Amino acid sequence: MAGYDDRDGVIWMDGALVPWREANVHILTHALHYASSVFEGERAYGGKIFKSVEHSQRLKRSANMIDFEIPWSVEQIEEAKAQVMQANGLSDAYVRPVAWRGAGPDMGVASARNPVRLAIAVWEWGAYYGDAKLKGAKLDISKWKRPSPETAPSQAKAAGLYMICTMSKHAAEAKGCSDAMMFDYRGYVAEATGANMFFVKEGEVHTPKPDCFLNGITRQTVIGMLKDRGITVHERHIEPAELEGFEQCWLTGTAAEVTPVGQIGDYTFEVGALARDISAAYEKLVRE
Repeated sequence: MAGYDDRDGVIWMDGALVPWREANVHILTHALHYASSVFEGERAYGGKIFKSVEHSQRLKRSANMIDFEIPWSVEQIEEAKAQVMQANGLSDAYVRPVAWRGAGPDMGVASARNPVRLAIAVWEWGAYYGDAKLKGAKLDISKWKRPSPETAPSQAKAAGLYMICTMSKHAAEAKGCSDAMMFDYRGYVAEATGANMFFVKEGEVHTPKPDCFLNGITRQTVIGMLKDRGITVHERHIEPAELEGFEQCWLTGTAAEVTPVGQIGDYTFEVGALARDISAAYEKLVRE
């Protein structure tokens, strides 16, 4: 497959459709040096982006959290997403809006005078964890921890917060794992590098409280699905020692969708009935 910089198609960029290979920025773009960038990950099924408006609203909030304003409304972002999907002839696709501080008169930590840019790319993308939906993903345990909300704006989907995720996933892949589980700054179970986590014990579901990491849109959707089924969901701090007592585990996220987990470090989990049921129900929901 060609690199992401060398493909046919177009990318929506600052209000215009730009040929894919020409959708470039200057080397002195502020975001490249100081991570002043936010983004979203979305999936379209049958031409409809799941929870599209919620993603556009979060993109705007994320920008505000890292001190800039995206100069397009939610409605305009929605129109742009539809336009770029149609222009690329895609109905089932991954959608990536990204907003950033561009090149301008400032080239230091401060960048208030630099323009804010927005781009939206779409492409075909299959299962994020390959065949893990059948046999369960294998996770490493990262040495990096999610930071305190006093250290970084943890509820923003900001590029800078993913640096340790990249490092953690690289280390995991080097060990033959699909991903890595991360603890938070207090030592509680937090999330995977790009997905939230759920555990099952005695018919009830336990999921880490998102007080220092992103409360994913897919996570919120799955919690609603579980409650609609009358299943008790505990959103709470989870100690590492509790991993041994959980029977099932799964990940949630736009890319991950609902993916069962078979192993985290030395802890093993069955790909059980509830994990399979929720995964299948989610796949049905997003196509309704």
